[in-house]
Amino acid sequence: MPNTQYDAQMDKHVGGLIRIIPDFPKPGIIFKDITPLLADSKALDDCCQMIATYATDADYIAGIEARGFILAAAVAVISGKGFIPIRKSGKLPGKVISQSYDLEYGKATLEVHADLIAAGKRVLIVDDVLATGGTALAAIDLIEKAGLIPSAIAFLLEIAPLGGRSRIKTARPGLQIQTILAE
Repeated sequence: MPNTQYDAQMDKHVGGLIRIIPDFPKPGIIFKDITPLLADSKALDDCCQMIATYATDADYIAGIEARGFILAAAVAVISGKGFIPIRKSGKLPGKVISQSYDLEYGKATLEVHADLIAAGKRVLIVDDVLATGGTALAAIDLIEKAGLIPSAIAFLLEIAPLGGRSRIKTARPGLQIQTILAE
């Protein structure tokens, strides 16, 4: 069950700002577009403030490209923590650590800079949507490969029927999974 902390009125306001785009990026995929939420300063602030409450045990906030960057960077500022970008392959200069994984609609690779953050630091990982959990698990693996400790993972939205939460719980039973909204 998602850990949602918004009241029903906030759920309706924030949830109402997420557009449903069918068949994107390919047929059969239903895309959750958060750009209307990002354009609403109050909703964006409310969401980032809520995610920041999960950062108390973290030394850094990591954001998964691309929409997770937006939320994670704001959460890093709110919580007074540094930001770690988790990028798609080929986007970071210098030495990187990589993790490949399967998506619902293909394959992908995530990367972080090697040796940027001292080993043993705790990291809150932030992304926009928890769907099947593949990207989240790849990000968790990547953070661990970098010698860092995932303290929790937080999402703006969870699409519960796709089973991502249970997939993460099976692979990482002790990791906290936080979501703001669920459908």
